[in-house]
Amino acid sequence: MTSMNIAANTNKMPPLAHGRVISEDTANAAADWLTLLMSGEATDADRLCWLQWRKEQPDHELAWQHIEAVTGRFKSLPTQAAYQSLSPLANPTLAAPQRRKAVRTLLWFAVVGVSGTLATRTQTWQQTVADYRTATGEQRSLTLDDGTRITLNTASAINVRFDKKQRLVRLVSGEMMIVTGHAGTEERPFIIETAEGRVRALGTEFTVRQRDGSTTVTVLESRVEVTPAHASSYLLNAGEGITFTGDGLGEQVSIDAQSAAWTRQQIIADNVRLADFIADLSRYRAGVMRCDPAVADLRFSGVFPLGDTDRILAMLPNTLPIQVRTRTRYWVTLEAAS
Repeated sequence: MTSMNIAANTNKMPPLAHGRVISEDTANAAADWLTLLMSGEATDADRLCWLQWRKEQPDHELAWQHIEAVTGRFKSLPTQAAYQSLSPLANPTLAAPQRRKAVRTLLWFAVVGVSGTLATRTQTWQQTVADYRTATGEQRSLTLDDGTRITLNTASAINVRFDKKQRLVRLVSGEMMIVTGHAGTEERPFIIETAEGRVRALGTEFTVRQRDGSTTVTVLESRVEVTPAHASSYLLNAGEGITFTGDGLGEQVSIDAQSAAWTRQQIIADNVRLADFIADLSRYRAGVMRCDPAVADLRFSGVFPLGDTDRILAMLPNTLPIQVRTRTRYWVTLEAAS
């Protein structure tokens, strides 16, 4: 299919607002705010938080002005009518999270300032048209034709391309665990492709995570061959992990219980900084999560169930001298206890 070929394109356009490059976090946050404000569910407190967000950084205001310019043609419609005009999926019969996801996907193209063919090169578009994908906070397991078992972590997407010469899985975004099958292994090597290079399975169980500008691989059983796009290959054995870019390999490390904890629906903190823990936890929760610099370096340990991020946040003040300030379900800040 043509859309699948487009999805395989590795070119990535940066988010733009009025011709100026902005971060993907800012672009996504702006789209989240527009989705909430147009949904008819925003409270007065939500609107105050939105105004505060716009004032926090110049890029926030720039992104919002760009969104207003792009969506200006909808201003003549009532809020709900404008909201529904953005997509056939944005209708009252769908649950609110589903509506937000649909509109956020469409609004990405408005925020980044690209259209037509160029829009299809953004990572959000690639995620949308991927063969298999998960939403934020969702995990999914599947079995491929050769018996390979794949578990997708939160906000992940893959494309599968099997032919007579190879078994290729393209990791578009997120993270996955692979337990390779053995059907046709002699003729068809099993390869994971990321933006930075390739990972070849040598009869094994391993995880691959696509980060911003790098790929991380951890091997649980047997070994894999890691090949950066512009560097030599390297064999990685069981119990080892490595992060690589297109230009080369990072430092090899020994993996620990945290590496694959997500496959057991857990997140493990082992003397970890609070800011780092919140950054990881935010992958499993929609909206904005922030950690005040005053408490960012606090350290703690624990094992937490990923299925309930509200419960995790409620547990943290029992361990650390902090308070969790929830402005809305989609805006949470961790601060020093009063």
